[in-house]
Amino acid sequence: MIEPHVPAPPGSPPSWGGPCGSGGPSGSSGPGGSSGSSGPGGSGGSSGPGGSGGSSGPEAPARLPVRPAVGRFLVLAGVFVCAACGLVYELELVALASYLIGDSVTQASVVLSVMVFAMGIGSLAAKRLRGLAAAGFGALEAVLALVGGSSAMVLYAVFAWTGGWGGLWADGPRVLLVAFSLAIGVLIGAEVPLLMELIQRVRRQDPGGAVADLFAADYVGALVGGLAFPFVLLPFLGQLTGALLTGTVNAVVGAALVLGLFRRDLTRRARWLLLTANAVVLALLATATVLADDFERAARQAVYGQDVRVAVRTDVQEVVLTGDADGRPLDLFLDGRLRVRGSDERRYHEALVHPAMNGPHARVLVLGGGDGLAVREVLRHPGVRRVDVVELDPQLARLARQDPGLSTLNEHAYGDARVHVAPGDAFHRLRSTPSATYDVVISDLPDPSVTASTKLYSQEFYGLLRRVLAPDGRLVVHAGPVLAAPRAFWTVDATLRAAGLRTVAYRVAADDPGAAASDNGSASDAGTASGPGPGPAPGLEPEPDRATAALRAPRGWGFLLAARTAPTLRPDPAPPRPRTLTPDSLARDARDAARTRIPGLPPSTLVHPRY
Repeated sequence: MIEPHVPAPPGSPPSWGGPCGSGGPSGSSGPGGSSGSSGPGGSGGSSGPGGSGGSSGPEAPARLPVRPAVGRFLVLAGVFVCAACGLVYELELVALASYLIGDSVTQASVVLSVMVFAMGIGSLAAKRLRGLAAAGFGALEAVLALVGGSSAMVLYAVFAWTGGWGGLWADGPRVLLVAFSLAIGVLIGAEVPLLMELIQRVRRQDPGGAVADLFAADYVGALVGGLAFPFVLLPFLGQLTGALLTGTVNAVVGAALVLGLFRRDLTRRARWLLLTANAVVLALLATATVLADDFERAARQAVYGQDVRVAVRTDVQEVVLTGDADGRPLDLFLDGRLRVRGSDERRYHEALVHPAMNGPHARVLVLGGGDGLAVREVLRHPGVRRVDVVELDPQLARLARQDPGLSTLNEHAYGDARVHVAPGDAFHRLRSTPSATYDVVISDLPDPSVTASTKLYSQEFYGLLRRVLAPDGRLVVHAGPVLAAPRAFWTVDATLRAAGLRTVAYRVAADDPGAAASDNGSASDAGTASGPGPGPAPGLEPEPDRATAALRAPRGWGFLLAARTAPTLRPDPAPPRPRTLTPDSLARDARDAARTRIPGLPPSTLVHPRY
């Protein structure tokens, strides 16, 4: 990248020869040599009186409007900002892909690996621009600002307006994710060689020192960008506006560095082209920022339909309520995934709760269940003295208490004095819970195919649940769709057994022909699940649910009832009896689930998840 130069003899002027120069005081061919770098008559000399190359070669010192020390500082400051913006682009893609597509580990691996590969391609491609380092860097930053700044909005638009079309369009967000990762990676990779060229032209130094300074600024900038994304941009601006603002900063800094510090190295035409290009980019980003809220509302309606009645971004996730008007049932979406379908939720929650309540049930723990629907079913049983709800998102529980539609659906469960909500992560909560505290534990969590949920389906987690259960206590686990993901379902069964519990599996078919099979959780940490939602079609990785995709979802839910001794699968015989379950129907449900059993599966642990 940077070619070493032999130090000049003491007292001689510095040489800024082109790449063909030898660096000697009089050139390689003597005074009349045709290829001398500084000989008085050399035709290729960079400083000889007869040389035709003059001092305008690509490695000639830049004509700066400031002192070299100040210029060098400004270039390193530009490196710092560009690195911060580049990492924000990467994190934006990872976060949005995890939210839209699901499976955060896979999406992070795809984005980061493709970007690193593309950065290598960009570095190689930038070698051709070294002779036009200033103009090339200016153009590069304008394109990067536009592509990176608009990436989140374009990806969300494709997801919202084409995701329900089916066929090849269903893979549109995945294809676009790879395309953006490649493009942004190539542009980021091309920055480093050009910045190295610019910093060397400001003040010549040994290559090792230049590389050290450049990468120090780059790494510190990446640190700032990496911290700014989750703690500043995401909570205060959101993904769309945060990406657009990052692109704006990127464009302003890139243009200021080139047009301000290196403007004398640019031709008049190059200056006007860069100025116009950056003005267009900034205008586009500013327009998109102004319209971001309107765009988000339109995209939300494209995803959820026209009857969105509540849409709020909590500290944990996006909560959307639709329906509950003109006779339409209420649906609850968390981070784009259908969690409660009003037309079918009773069948799910009765199947989840009532078999576990057959026995002592004075003290009940509900993990997840922020919507209050599982709590509603618990409170139907006489003898319940206390219900603890562990919910990661307290704002969801507040919405379930205050929203007229959702509170009516859960029959104002949170208004009961016996119900206590404990905000926090379920795993950490159980570690501090005394032994034999609860008669019944209801695990209403995202199914194990969601990466953030795997720790809540581990042998260690079930060991904690076994410890907090009373000797004759029962645990019920929503373990995902049996038919769509039998291996994951029976891995949950194997994990419960490895934790010292006996199990019985059952599968309950959805009553509504368009109902969903299982929830896929939210993009946030697990522990917030509440109710059912569509699961992935067979053979596909989990993806966020759309109202238009509900008919493709497998129509049923899978549960595991567990205890220290073999549990009895039947509803509590004491009234009130469930509306959708009978002992005979549960027996059939157990036989249906048993036919899908996969024997010999190993348990899932924290250090070796198997979902």
